[in-house]
Amino acid sequence: MSASYLSDGIYHREVAFCKVYSQDSKEKLEKLFLQNRISYFIEWQDKSFLQRIMSRDNSKEKNVFTIRINEADVERARELVSGLDSVKLRKMDQNDK
Repeated sequence: MSASYLSDGIYHREVAFCKVYSQDSKEKLEKLFLQNRISYFIEWQDKSFLQRIMSRDNSKEKNVFTIRINEADVERARELVSGLDSVKLRKMDQNDK
């Protein structure tokens, strides 16, 4: 996790960028970020049993990955990931900028 340490406290510069729903898309996204020198952190989440059953798509994949990146790289990363399958970008709030 990236953080800036100042005398008043800690200021995190990491934001939840997107969620990825397949292993293949996660690997493509990792390669894309590495090629473009964007640092990232991956949070691995298991889908619950009910989420897998009630899922609208027919894939029964168990994994959901939340990709976190530095807020300075968000605009460049948005341009890079457009068109990747199984990637859901997080909507940016006015407070996130």
